[in-house]
Amino acid sequence: MEIRNIAIIAHVDHGKTTLVDQLLRQSGAFRENQVVAERAMDRNDLERERGITILAKCTSVVWKNTRINIIDTPGHADFGGEVERILNMVDGAIVLVDAAEGALPQTKFVLTKALARGIKPIVVVNKVDRQDARPDEVHNEVFDLFAALGASDEQLDFPMLFASGRQGWADVELDGPKKDLAPLYDLVLSHVNPPALNKDAPFAMVASILEADPFLGRVLTGRIEQGRAKLNMPVRVLRADGTVVETGRLTKLLSFRGLDRVVIEEAEAGDIIAVAGLSDATIPETIASPEVTAALPAIPVDPPTLAMTFRLNDGPLGGREGKKVTSRQIRDRLFKEVEGNVAIRVSESPESEAFEVAGRGELQLGVLIEQMRREGFELTIGRPRVLTRQNEETGEREEPFEEVLVDVDEAFSGVVVEKMSIRKGQMQDMRPSGGGKVRLTFLIPSRGLIGYHGEFLTDTRGTGIMNRLFAGYQPWAGTIEGRSKGSLISSEDGAAVQYALWYLQERGQLFVDPGEKVYVGMILGEHSRGSDLEINPIKEKKLTNIRAAGKDDAMLLTPPRRMSLEQAIAYIEDDELVEVTPSAIRIRKRYLDPNERKRMERKGDSAA
Repeated sequence: MEIRNIAIIAHVDHGKTTLVDQLLRQSGAFRENQVVAERAMDRNDLERERGITILAKCTSVVWKNTRINIIDTPGHADFGGEVERILNMVDGAIVLVDAAEGALPQTKFVLTKALARGIKPIVVVNKVDRQDARPDEVHNEVFDLFAALGASDEQLDFPMLFASGRQGWADVELDGPKKDLAPLYDLVLSHVNPPALNKDAPFAMVASILEADPFLGRVLTGRIEQGRAKLNMPVRVLRADGTVVETGRLTKLLSFRGLDRVVIEEAEAGDIIAVAGLSDATIPETIASPEVTAALPAIPVDPPTLAMTFRLNDGPLGGREGKKVTSRQIRDRLFKEVEGNVAIRVSESPESEAFEVAGRGELQLGVLIEQMRREGFELTIGRPRVLTRQNEETGEREEPFEEVLVDVDEAFSGVVVEKMSIRKGQMQDMRPSGGGKVRLTFLIPSRGLIGYHGEFLTDTRGTGIMNRLFAGYQPWAGTIEGRSKGSLISSEDGAAVQYALWYLQERGQLFVDPGEKVYVGMILGEHSRGSDLEINPIKEKKLTNIRAAGKDDAMLLTPPRRMSLEQAIAYIEDDELVEVTPSAIRIRKRYLDPNERKRMERKGDSAA
């Protein structure tokens, strides 16, 4: 049976996973009466809740006696480590573009990688059934993007289809019969070359995806680059420099059939398989026959740009809500994450019982924290900070910059431009995008975007769309002002009381409800002024003999402001931490004792 290996790449929410659902359904991978969840490829709880793909996944369909291995890739640049490895496994790509939104930054991010690999993409303009669809304009935009990214003449001559993934059809013409996805299957067979690899050479493959299986142990997925893999064959694992990591046997060979992985006896060059039986092999090492001495080339991964400090939860409520609360458990979990996630780096922090975790962005690190929280961990997280570097030629300090694409109603464009300029953003382009909307392009330091997304949604009444893409390192842009308002800090331990909160809410916006546990140094709200203020949230009403009918009933509290994990991490300042447990997200001062806090402030002022 012939093989085709393709990746589906696109911006977030342009319909990749929905299209894969339909490809599986129409190829007969599901029974007619089989109940399958929508977006079947997004199996992870966080993926379902957030509506995004976080982990790359492999599936396969059979069409006209050809097996098509399909890899569904993440669209967020934060998970770019997944995308880069995947492109090493495929010979073709379906570039999916929304018929209304057009080519957005993450499309550009993944496409840059694909074109550099020499892949000849198939372009599918999806969601043409949208009311605001503009398929012909989007086609031209995609061509311009290919040209701007330095595509070859062969790559510029890309085939294109119009489609609706939700309705399950694709066609060469907009006014075609719109029956099914057969035109897309046929185009994959005719346009994507079968893998041209040596089946008779000694076996070798690069590990591209790593996962832990409770029964099989470490499972590594990749494409066989040469030779044949056989069950129980002896292998060794090589690093890029040729060092042997370990020797072992392939105790399990698994191939992808629809949504399932099935056990096979043998696979040959070009096929995408998963192997088990190795205890130390990781990404992107080479798994090969014992006679192979040189590692296969692997795609270098862009370095992390953002770091956070993960600490032990040493607050007064620490250890009460989680099952995994020691620094050793946190350390083991973080280093386990590094084994399967090449875009994350973990190192020991100079602080005791703390670890520096660096990644691609707030979303990626936020997902890791949320996963750990659900696994029963308790942590305190420091403010995100960008990773700078020294320019070797000029000796200048450089920081990561991002290209930001903003779609807003014309009425809100002024406030967006103003806020971006305060955060050192430089406007590169401004053009109307139809329907009373404007598309703005900015170049801005990554640190200028920390904590801005929530403010952006408020400024644009929830109608603005902001997309970002790592644009490289540039000279340090100078000081960016932080939060303008101070904090309301608890001066007592106990449970918050309605009477006290009613009097305190005029001081600022509260984050807690009556009855919630509070402690000294915990941040209970945002002060209406620029300074911090210590407050007593557990002060009870003094009892008297005089009854005032209905007076207590009038104590109505404004609902507190509740922050998600990402919002809390983006909100804090350098002297604050986010306390994360399985049942709560709290914000606190780094130094809980007020005297120690003042001493540290004086120390910081004198150092400055």
